Amino acid sequence: MTNTSARLGLPNLGLGLGLRSQHFPYLLQNDPMVDWFEIISENFMDNFGYARDVLERIASRSPIVMHGVSLSIGSSDPLNQHYLNSLKELADFINPVWISDHLCWTGINHTNTHDLLPMPLTQASLEHAIGRVQQVQDFLQRPLVLENPSTYLEFESSTITEWDFLSTLADRSGCGLLLDVNNVYVSATNHGYDPQQYIRELAHHHVVQIHLAGPTDCGHMLIDTHDQPVPTPVWQLYKLAQELTGGVSTLLEWDANIPDFPDLVAELHKAKAVLKGELPQVAITSSGEEAISNPVDFHLAAIHD
Repeated sequence: MTNTSARLGLPNLGLGLGLRSQHFPYLLQNDPMVDWFEIISENFMDNFGYARDVLERIASRSPIVMHGVSLSIGSSDPLNQHYLNSLKELADFINPVWISDHLCWTGINHTNTHDLLPMPLTQASLEHAIGRVQQVQDFLQRPLVLENPSTYLEFESSTITEWDFLSTLADRSGCGLLLDVNNVYVSATNHGYDPQQYIRELAHHHVVQIHLAGPTDCGHMLIDTHDQPVPTPVWQLYKLAQELTGGVSTLLEWDANIPDFPDLVAELHKAKAVLKGELPQVAITSSGEEAISNPVDFHLAAIHD
């Protein structure tokens, strides 16, 4: 692949999948049929057994990207130095193409909620995030790439759109952006804004990677379940994002009810047809609750920060 992120010079790795333990036996015996793998950093940090051995063997033949869920870049707690030490040890061992996490906070007072909690999108929180991103990058000696999370609540104090927040964060900190088009669709549906506007107005030259996934319609909102095929509206956003970025690395996420590896490859490879204008006709899976009758006009109640 020849395209690169304009700001960071990171390569377009092509089409990738998450490295999951249920696929270890298959991958050790077969050609992976994908260009690269993304690991959940926490699954391999401070782990020096079988999983680390498999990771080392996979990394000897395929590029690896580290994707974390516990950096808590938006928290008011001090950065967790033990976590950063373990993250750096793993990065030094596996030499990933880049390291990513989320624009969120995961806890307070040294308590991890194990959830990606939304940030108030204000100037104060933007300045806070910029400083912390710079600290992390200085420590890791690598660029950090941040993802837009799915959100289900908004802060009434927010004064900046998420796309402007992320764009400014990338401009001023030097980080890259991981554009999750499924998360854009989920959040836009839940909060009543235009997902295409989000993607059009994001700073495309900072985007390093795109995530694809399938959500679930739970009646009063969409939930980012990562356990369904990618629906048509998300494929449409993917096509738009790839056109605007000029082409960046694509990763299919599937974290529950995980299919056999060849089935995941088949789902991932739909991206090739999408880029040619051939959109799969896939409905959003319903949980069985009453469906959202008019997602565009649906506004989830905001909360005070």
